[in-house]
Amino acid sequence: MIDLRWPRSLSELQSIQRERKRVAVERARQSPFLKKRIPPGNAEDIWHKIPLLTKEELRSIPPERFHDEFCIQPRTRVVEYWRSGGATGRPLFYPRSAEDTEHGLRTFERAFALIGANADDCAHISFPLGVHPVAHLYARAAINHGIGTVWCGAGTNTPSEVQLELIGHLKPTIWLGMASYGLHLANLAEAKGFDLKNSTVEKLIVAAEPLSPVKREKLEKAWGAEVFDHFGMTEGAFVAGEGVGHHGLHIWADQFYCEVVDEKTGEPLPEGAVGALVVTPLWNNTMTPFLRWSSGDLVSFSSEGKGNGPWSIFPILKHERRTVGFFKVRGVNINHAELEDALFRDPDVVDFRAEVYNEGGNDVLHLLVEKRSGTREGTVAAVRSAFQVSPEVTLLPRGTIAKEFEAAIKAPRFVDKRG
Repeated sequence: MIDLRWPRSLSELQSIQRERKRVAVERARQSPFLKKRIPPGNAEDIWHKIPLLTKEELRSIPPERFHDEFCIQPRTRVVEYWRSGGATGRPLFYPRSAEDTEHGLRTFERAFALIGANADDCAHISFPLGVHPVAHLYARAAINHGIGTVWCGAGTNTPSEVQLELIGHLKPTIWLGMASYGLHLANLAEAKGFDLKNSTVEKLIVAAEPLSPVKREKLEKAWGAEVFDHFGMTEGAFVAGEGVGHHGLHIWADQFYCEVVDEKTGEPLPEGAVGALVVTPLWNNTMTPFLRWSSGDLVSFSSEGKGNGPWSIFPILKHERRTVGFFKVRGVNINHAELEDALFRDPDVVDFRAEVYNEGGNDVLHLLVEKRSGTREGTVAAVRSAFQVSPEVTLLPRGTIAKEFEAAIKAPRFVDKRG
């Protein structure tokens, strides 16, 4: 039996947070880059005076100097590197110590307990295999539970047609991957005549991109399986996840101190308000001591735990959207998630990619769409009705977009070409 070190009470959880916030500040003060940002004083007294840390600030450190300027242990203590994902910007590579990986792995071990998985299960893992850690961590955690694992990776690691064959032959009960890739496999299965709805897969774990109700419904219908949304980041690990009962995303608050702040002022927001998510790792910070990390997500949360498992004392997070997830076209803000929902509400839409470019001084929203049937005009009307912007629509042959997406860590579904 794995010791998942669940806090036994709310008071124990709060005690862990107080003590580990103090340790987090002490470790951050050892970083040449971070120590200049932290005012003197005790952690509780100065916490909200510590400026938020962003990815762009870390990208300002030359890669060859990142270790010396940001990290707090020598390179000889590094056991692996984790790539920070994202569809835009220079990727960052974070070193991890043996202690960091131990704590990070435990958060993923809890993820399987959260959905009721056990040694009778088999997990087909379609997250990208590479320097980005998510696939490895889910696989290692599954193995520690005695769960069978199929390390497929994404379509660039194992062709999608082969992945469908393996689902048929090896009979996994859990599929793990990005929702976009799950939809692609479902579309491919439909085209190939593979009966995915009646496969052995009963549960889907999706992460690494926002999951809207429309996308969840589309996935569950296509796979005939129950969808569980999980949330994490390379700067931390598995931070929050949906479990049995679907009460929301349970935050591992003994592992990560999470705050919701005003996106513009950085001031704390009341419970239930939507704001920017700020995360501080409380344990896996012995190499890269992230302190008040601005994740780029807009969320709200409730301090009232839900459910019946040992995770019932943890607060609940609701993911709203990414802070950078919108286009501004001719004065209209088009949220990426809302655009995705508007398109996926049409059952004939199989897949799409959205671009914005400027032509003759005018912004153009260009949608490249794959449909089972229906017309280009139908998609134009749906988007115009939702956003008062008439898009340019190009219909593509089935499978065109998927080939582009398979090569990416995160699908570049939304591309701004205006420079």
